[in-house]
Amino acid sequence: MPYDEIIYSVENSNIAVITLNRPEAMNALTHKTHAELGQAIDEANQDDSIRVIIITGAGRGFCAGDDVKTIFLGSGASPEERQKAYREEQLRYLQGQPITGGSEALLTINKPSIAAVNGAAVGYGCDTALMCDMRVASESARFGEIFLRVGLIPDEAQLILPRLVGLAKAYELLLTTDIIDAEEALRIGMVNKVVPHEELMPAALELAAKIASKPPLSVRLTKEGIRRSVNIPVEQWKEWYSFAQRYCFGTEDHQEGARAFVEKREPDFQGR
Repeated sequence: MPYDEIIYSVENSNIAVITLNRPEAMNALTHKTHAELGQAIDEANQDDSIRVIIITGAGRGFCAGDDVKTIFLGSGASPEERQKAYREEQLRYLQGQPITGGSEALLTINKPSIAAVNGAAVGYGCDTALMCDMRVASESARFGEIFLRVGLIPDEAQLILPRLVGLAKAYELLLTTDIIDAEEALRIGMVNKVVPHEELMPAALELAAKIASKPPLSVRLTKEGIRRSVNIPVEQWKEWYSFAQRYCFGTEDHQEGARAFVEKREPDFQGR
């Protein structure tokens, strides 16, 4: 299917490459990008010829997270309208309907996924990289969980990061919002490999091809077995998160953080 804010291509006949394609905004995600990313992941998952998925970004950045102006400040929508839309989405989830869009499906599909991190991966961009099964990083890659800077809480990093880097380091990265470089990410186990920038996609494709050469049913069952062995409580966590993040979206601190981000100043959080 045609996409506007991502590029979907197939390499070696069995590797889907999904490229976030808003380079002028460091691939920050709009509502449309979220929807298209979810659709592309589903397209790759439903295609029996695809054995591995790679996600990367166009230009200098992997993904700068959600586009603050369009998602957090609503592009003209009032706080009441944004809150109403968010509550309706969460109600659909609590009634058993899946929340579509974004990278969330990576947590449940059984096709292996690789993030080819070509630059900054912050906020939901960092989460997207973490939701992939493996991460190959360019030397210019940067990683940061910066949700607290805009009065929100991290997304799926709360589930995944402690399992990758340990509890103490996860607390540090999530609570300080520090941004780390590729070598530090490799040192703490956050990425699998760091390569020179010009070798990033060849390295990611080489890893993908190696996995794609294995029997696909056994690969999928192995991935499911690993997921079960670490007992990631996805559904329980999502139910809690849906309430906690909804609460944060309704706070004055979130609006202050989002405005401060856009205005390039330090926020003045008041705890309300």
